[in-house]
Amino acid sequence: MSTHSKGAKPRVLLTSVFGPYARDDEFGSRAINPMELYHNQVTRMQGAFSPRIFHRSWGIILIQENISAPSTVLDFPTRQDFEHELTRHQYDVVGISSIVVNLGKVREMCNMVRRLSRGSVIVVGGHVAAIPDIEQMVDADHIVRGDGVSWMRRYLGDDESAPIRHPRIAAGFGHRVLGVRLPRCLGSTAATVIPSVGCPVGCSFCTTSAFFGGKGRFKNFYETGDELFQVMAEIESDMRLHSFFIMDENFLLQRNRAMALLERMKEQGKSWDLYVFASANAVRKYQIEELIQLGICWIWMGLESPHSGYAKLQGCDTLQLTRELRQNGIRVLGSTIVGMEHHNPENMRDEIEYAISHDTDFHQFMLYTPVPGTPLYAQMAKDCLLIDVDLADIHGQYKFNWRHPAISRDDSKKYLDWAFQRDYERNGPSLYRVCRTTLEGWKRYRDHPDARVRKRFEREARALKMAYSGLLWAMERRLRRTRAGTSDQIRALRDEIHHECGALSSFTSAFLGPLLLYATHREERRLSRGKKYEPRTFVERKNWAGF
Repeated sequence: MSTHSKGAKPRVLLTSVFGPYARDDEFGSRAINPMELYHNQVTRMQGAFSPRIFHRSWGIILIQENISAPSTVLDFPTRQDFEHELTRHQYDVVGISSIVVNLGKVREMCNMVRRLSRGSVIVVGGHVAAIPDIEQMVDADHIVRGDGVSWMRRYLGDDESAPIRHPRIAAGFGHRVLGVRLPRCLGSTAATVIPSVGCPVGCSFCTTSAFFGGKGRFKNFYETGDELFQVMAEIESDMRLHSFFIMDENFLLQRNRAMALLERMKEQGKSWDLYVFASANAVRKYQIEELIQLGICWIWMGLESPHSGYAKLQGCDTLQLTRELRQNGIRVLGSTIVGMEHHNPENMRDEIEYAISHDTDFHQFMLYTPVPGTPLYAQMAKDCLLIDVDLADIHGQYKFNWRHPAISRDDSKKYLDWAFQRDYERNGPSLYRVCRTTLEGWKRYRDHPDARVRKRFEREARALKMAYSGLLWAMERRLRRTRAGTSDQIRALRDEIHHECGALSSFTSAFLGPLLLYATHREERRLSRGKKYEPRTFVERKNWAGF
């Protein structure tokens, strides 16, 4: 690959695809597939109790931070925003990042660049680049697979081997709880940190693992615990945050790095909260005390069927593991695949019930989905099992895109919807479960000998005394007529919080609870009328002086 003719001087536009996103339109947006992690694939059946959160397009932000050229990040633009940016500034390079389902929008954006900014070189990256023969589907000059930072540095003539500079990114934005928009000071309480890309476990269905090299392959941006600590300390200082969303497919698998990070945290007295992704076998590499000392407060963990044969589950009692984590105040987001090859109408409901019996704080359900670029997709293509469906519908939240030996395409959606609904019926709202786990941690660790640990759980106790108490009051009242058993459980938890946390939690319940109950009713009316939430647009320029 040759470098751009202007070297490091060209102006670069890095953009995500245009909105709106939660609509059925001619470009491939789908109402069933909103741009919200939780409401899309975790709490989608929980109505007004579903937390509403958006997350930034971290890849293009990371690229911008690591190139010397004058650049703009345009995140979640409207079509008009994108057109305006192209005509207002003369860009030499336009980079478009997308996932597979938004191929139609990528195609349209490439056409817009050709029409409105004819001198621009078009670069397409992100998971959409994994689609076979995408070069014939979109009018782009370059298709980038894998690490976009290295590719863009090479193309612009920057030093590809230079250390990765980590951008300052809030983990989420636009937070709403029970329909109430949280102030930014409450809604952005964690920073995103990206230590690595790829996953060495390499499950056959995993798009991220496949995109960054497949099974056994990954790339560390920060090899050591010392390097990672330095990045996190700088982010803490700049953003004044002590919580970190660690965007690493299997963070705990690299034990040496994690334990070196812990040593530095102890040396410097850092009381940090870490939200991580980890497989069950990786979690089992640690004693529970090590996880607590490290600040692990939330784990996203695959809980596929024990009959699936995945190595990450071998030799691990996931029921016992998730119970132990929650008893120690560590929230768990379990992830279960519906419609695997061994599933059939006789065992499907039992498999879902088993997953739900983990009683995790959150539970994601996804259809077994061969996505372009994965080993699973290649194998099913070879076996002639793929169904010719629109790429916009290959996201695991609608229907099968392959011929299952025992479950029809229409029934796949019924089972998926039932899994979400059953989890909600059996275990209650996820926000209630989070409060329950948080209280368990406070009771167990409020007198811990390590001041760092005590400080972390004291922060969580403040949330129980304040917002959580009012939230539980509203939930209890709202569910009293329709789900009396769940309402009683919430009342019992609220009483225990009052006992453990004192009079302030009682006052907050009485003051904030009725307001949140009103907000819940209002949100339910909005949702019944088809209310959709969309992320706001971000425009961020770097090295722009003189332009």
